[in-house]
Amino acid sequence: MGILRIMMLPKIQLLAVLAFGVAMLLIENQIQKLDESRAKLGKTTAKVGSPSNPFVATCSTNISVVAPFPRGSVISFHYLCLQVRFVRNVTSWREMKPGFYHGHVAYLDFSKYGVKGKPLYINVVRDPIERLVSYYYFLRFGDDYRPGLRRRKQGDKKTFDECVSSGGSDCAPEKLWLQIPFFCGHYSECWNAGSRWALEQAKYNLVNEYLLVGVTEELEDFIMILEAALPRFFKGATDLYRTGKKSHLRKTTEKKPPTKETIAKLQQSNIWKIENEFYEFALEQFQFVRAHAVREKDGELFVLAQSFFYEKIYPKVN
Repeated sequence: MGILRIMMLPKIQLLAVLAFGVAMLLIENQIQKLDESRAKLGKTTAKVGSPSNPFVATCSTNISVVAPFPRGSVISFHYLCLQVRFVRNVTSWREMKPGFYHGHVAYLDFSKYGVKGKPLYINVVRDPIERLVSYYYFLRFGDDYRPGLRRRKQGDKKTFDECVSSGGSDCAPEKLWLQIPFFCGHYSECWNAGSRWALEQAKYNLVNEYLLVGVTEELEDFIMILEAALPRFFKGATDLYRTGKKSHLRKTTEKKPPTKETIAKLQQSNIWKIENEFYEFALEQFQFVRAHAVREKDGELFVLAQSFFYEKIYPKVN
C-alpha cells in the first residue's frame, strides 16, 4: 500500500496541475468574452465634429460596428420605455459585438436598469459659442456633406451677429445650454438652463463615467489616445486621420465668425458662464490625460512608452 500511495501522489499532482491549467484557460476565455461583449458608445452633442468618430472606428478595424441612432433620438430618449429598450438592445445584441454605437444621446446610466455590463462612454466637446455659431449657420446653409439638402431655416440670410443684435431666438443664450445636459443625463434638472446642479452632475459623470472626453480643437490628440487605449477598435486611426483626405469631417458652409461685440454680449449671460465652466473643466481634464499619454516631438505626437513594470510581491513574514 505504501508503494501504491507513493505512485499515486504524482498522478494526483498531475491532475491538480491539469485542473489548474483548465481553470486558467476558462478564466482567460471569460475575460476574452467580456472584452468582446463590451460595447463602446461614442456619444456627441450636436455640432461638435461628431461625424469623425464613426469614420475612424469604421476604417480602423473590421470588428467594430457603427450603428447610428435615428434622428430625433435626443428628444425621444427622454421617454423611460425607450431608455429601457435601448439598454436591453445594447446589452443583449450578441451578433453586433464588439460594437461602436454613435449618436446624439444624453448620458444614460445602464446600472440604473439592473444590467451588469456597462458600455465604455467616449465623447467630444466644443467651445460653447463656436458650437452655437456653427449650428446657427448649419440650420440655414447645411454643410459640404449633403449640400443639396434643404435645411429647416434655409432662406434666412440674417447673420449670427444680426441675430444677437436683434435678440433672435435662434441665437439666444438658452441655445448655449446643450453640452451640460448631455453629460448630466435625463434628470429633469439637467435640462433647466443655468442650473449649477446640472453642471456639477455633468462634471461628475465626465470624470467617473467616461473613458475619454476630447475637444474638437485637439481632435488628433483625442484619436491618438483612443488608439493607445483601445487598439482593437482604433488601430491605425491616427495615421488614417493624418494622411486621409478628412472627407468625413463636415464643414458648415457660409459660416461667418462673430464679432467681438457679439461674443462679449453672449458672455454676459449666466448660461454661457456655466457652459463655459464645464467646457474649461473638460479641456483641463483632457489635457491632463494627454500629458500622461502622449508627447510631441518635432511637430509629431507619439504615445508614451510603458513607464511601469510588474514586480513580485512577497507576503510579510511575522
